[in-house]
Amino acid sequence: MTQVHKVALFRAAHGRTGDKGNRSNISVIAWHPELYPLLVAQLTPEAVAAQFGHRQPSRVQRFLLPKLHAMNFVLDDVLDGGVNDALNLDAHGKALSFLLLDMPIEVPVSLAHRLAGPPGT
Repeated sequence: MTQVHKVALFRAAHGRTGDKGNRSNISVIAWHPELYPLLVAQLTPEAVAAQFGHRQPSRVQRFLLPKLHAMNFVLDDVLDGGVNDALNLDAHGKALSFLLLDMPIEVPVSLAHRLAGPPGT
């Protein structure tokens, strides 16, 4: 059995968020190409929907960009109606990438040297 570390996603990837209406786009980009297959396996639309469960997305789609070692998630109905309708402090949803990057993932010990940041994070 392979030993694994459980770490926050930000140790394996960085992200960027955009919005259009009541839809949020969150890109996740692996810090290293060797980490990308782990991200594909663990960051499923279902797992991302669960991470955003309190925002009740009506749909989560995932688009893989393997040549960039990245993926883009499109989350529908997570911005409280969109910029013009939301009473939310973050109506554009710019902080949503941080919510996703806090998601725990499992990384084999053999790939721990590819992670960013200090080991205790």
